Amino acid sequence: MKWKELIGSAIVVLIAIALPLVVRAPYVQHIMIMVFIWATLGTAWNLLGGYAGQVSFGHAAFFGLGAYSAGLLIFHLKVSPWWGLVLGPIIAMLVAVPIGALCFRLRGPYFALATLALGEIFRLVFTNWVSLTNGAQGILILNSFATKLPYYFIAFSIWGMSLLIVNRMVKSKLGYYFISIREDQDAAESLGIPTTRYKMFALLPSAFITGLVGAFYMNYIAFIDPHVVFSLSDISIMVILVVMMGGVATLWGPSVGATIYVVLNELFRAWLGPANVLAFGIIVCLVILFLPNGVIGEWGTLKRLLFRQKGKAVMAGGD
Repeated sequence: MKWKELIGSAIVVLIAIALPLVVRAPYVQHIMIMVFIWATLGTAWNLLGGYAGQVSFGHAAFFGLGAYSAGLLIFHLKVSPWWGLVLGPIIAMLVAVPIGALCFRLRGPYFALATLALGEIFRLVFTNWVSLTNGAQGILILNSFATKLPYYFIAFSIWGMSLLIVNRMVKSKLGYYFISIREDQDAAESLGIPTTRYKMFALLPSAFITGLVGAFYMNYIAFIDPHVVFSLSDISIMVILVVMMGGVATLWGPSVGATIYVVLNELFRAWLGPANVLAFGIIVCLVILFLPNGVIGEWGTLKRLLFRQKGKAVMAGGD
C-alpha cells in the first residue's frame, strides 16, 4: 500500500508541475493557484479540526494576520512583502499560543463559538485601527511578477510542504494522540494524555500554515482589507466546507474538496451570476447528505457504485 501511495503522489506531483507549462492561459493558471491556496488552507484546518477534533471557526484570524504581516511590511517599512512569508506564519503561530491556552479550556460548541468570536474580533480591530492597518481602505501593492507562473510554483511548494508536515504528524505518535482526543477526550485524559498540550501541538502548525497562505495571498492578489481576509463566511466557513466535501481527517480530502469548490464556484459564477452562492450551497447540502465522509472518505462506496453500474451496463449490452 505504501508503494501505491508513493506512486500516486509522484504522479500527482508530476502532473501539477507539467500542467502550467502545457496550459498557458492566465485564467486557467489563476484557477489552479486558487486550488492550491484553498487546498493548503483545508489541509491546515484539517489537522486541528479533522484529526484532533477541534472544530475552529476562527482560522480567518490566522489567515488575516499572515496577509497583514506581508502588507504592513511594505505599507509602513517599505520592505518587500515577500518577507511576510517568513514573518506572517510566525506571528500567526505566536498569536495562536494565548488563543489556544484560553479556548482549549472549552469543548464542543463552546470552543467553536469562541473561535468564531476570535475572527470577528480581529476583523473589527483591523478595521478600526486605521493608523496601523489603513482601516477599511485596505492595502494595495504592485505585483512582483508579470506572469502567473512564479506564483503557481510558490503556491504549489506551499501546498506540498503542508501535505508533508501533516502527513508526518498524523503518522507519528502525535497522530494517535490527536485521534484519541477527537474520539473521547475524557478517556484520553484518564490514560494520562495531557490533552491541552496535544491540542496545542495541532493548533500551532495549523496556524503556521494558515498564516503562510495568508502572506502568499497578499503577494498574489496584491490587495487586502479586513472584510476580505478576516471574513467569517468567505474564509473560516468555506475552508470547513472544503474539507467536508473532500473528506475530514484524510490527507488528500482537502485538496479534492478545494478542486471541487474552486471549479464549481467559477462555473456557477459564469453561468448563474449572483445565484452561484445558492447553487453551491445546494451542492454542499447534497454532499453532506449522500457523502457524509466526503469524496475521499466515501471513495470505497463510490467505486462500488461505479463498478455496479458498469456491470449492469455490460449485462444489458450482452442481452
